[in-house]
Amino acid sequence: MSGDRGDAGRRPFVLGLTGPIGCGKSTVGRWLAELGAVVIDADAVAREVTGPGAPTLPAIRERFGPRVFGPDGALDRAALGRIVFADPAALRDLEAIVHPAVRPRILEALAAAAAAGAPAVVVEAIKLVEGGLAELCDAVWLVTCSPTAQRARLAARGLPPDDVEQRRRAQRGLVRRLRSRASRILDTSGPPETTRRLVEALYRAALAERERDPAGSTATGSPG
Repeated sequence: MSGDRGDAGRRPFVLGLTGPIGCGKSTVGRWLAELGAVVIDADAVAREVTGPGAPTLPAIRERFGPRVFGPDGALDRAALGRIVFADPAALRDLEAIVHPAVRPRILEALAAAAAAGAPAVVVEAIKLVEGGLAELCDAVWLVTCSPTAQRARLAARGLPPDDVEQRRRAQRGLVRRLRSRASRILDTSGPPETTRRLVEALYRAALAERERDPAGSTATGSPG
């Protein structure tokens, strides 16, 4: 774990949430927030660092051109998404521009939560491992679901079927790559109330373990 999180005796329990789009990371994060955790959403931070006037915009314009910007100069996220989800190299280029701006903000949010005495902080990010954020975490939960559930959830967001499949293809193999880094794998395909009870039990167990051994491992169990 990284030393840039401050004193190990005072810092909160830091939990990473990762997994494919549409599998329930944000729902799990919301439940954890209701239990008292501070949630840092890397996607929300990424939107902040690509907002109007952000220093990342010139590099995005240079790489992708004016076609991903609106008449007002704001980033057209839908247009950019259509490009990067269809082209792995383009997605890597975008991440190389955005991730370096995201990480400092997440570190600042972690420090603020620790200063405020938060018992736990959740870092929610699809690219938790690839973006180097997993090293900040005491435990990593990999959130998954069945393809059927994933498609239904993405469709419920208003995404056309072609866009749903494009996003699923862009993240093909993500679960397989992340399994070895996960402290716990949560399959959210079942009834929400069942998943919520499991999340609450795992969270309370993690905090209890932290209380027993503040300097030790806080992983909540073997992957599975």
